Amino acid sequence: MERNWRIEVRDWARTLLLTVALSLGLRVAIVEAFVVPTGSMRPTIQEGDRLLGSKFHYWFWQPKRGELVVFRPPPAAQEITHAEASRYVKRVIATEGDLVEVRNGRVRVNERELNEPYLDAPPHYDMPPTRVPDGQLFVLGDNRNDSLDSHVWGFLPQDALIAHVFARYWPPNRISGL
Repeated sequence: MERNWRIEVRDWARTLLLTVALSLGLRVAIVEAFVVPTGSMRPTIQEGDRLLGSKFHYWFWQPKRGELVVFRPPPAAQEITHAEASRYVKRVIATEGDLVEVRNGRVRVNERELNEPYLDAPPHYDMPPTRVPDGQLFVLGDNRNDSLDSHVWGFLPQDALIAHVFARYWPPNRISGL
């Protein structure tokens, strides 16, 4: 039995519309892809790496030390950089209530040195002990000496978080969970 071409076109159109709607829904609420334009997270993430971020993660869980996050830069960061970047990727170093300090090339949280095997080089700057305010985070790039982050522009409001980074999908030779 031959199908009417109008029915065939209508079926294809419905399928295409459903596919587009599902794709947009996934991107808005579930998972989004991000491209890293700078080297502030080297060596963990290279320029041009493409990452996947879970957008619903922080609906259920609080940010934890060591997590990689995508966020909208706070106004202080935008004022310093004068850049048009709409998203940054950094590592959570301290959460609300933590005491964070950088001294002699080492980051200390609550008076304990962090074990940071992901760093290429220790920071060449010091920062006095500072308590992270409620609802805020302290984030740093893994490339500590070439990263505009909380040590420069201050704390990150938790409500600026966009996604929890969980994987790198490009380039193919560096596909991995993060």
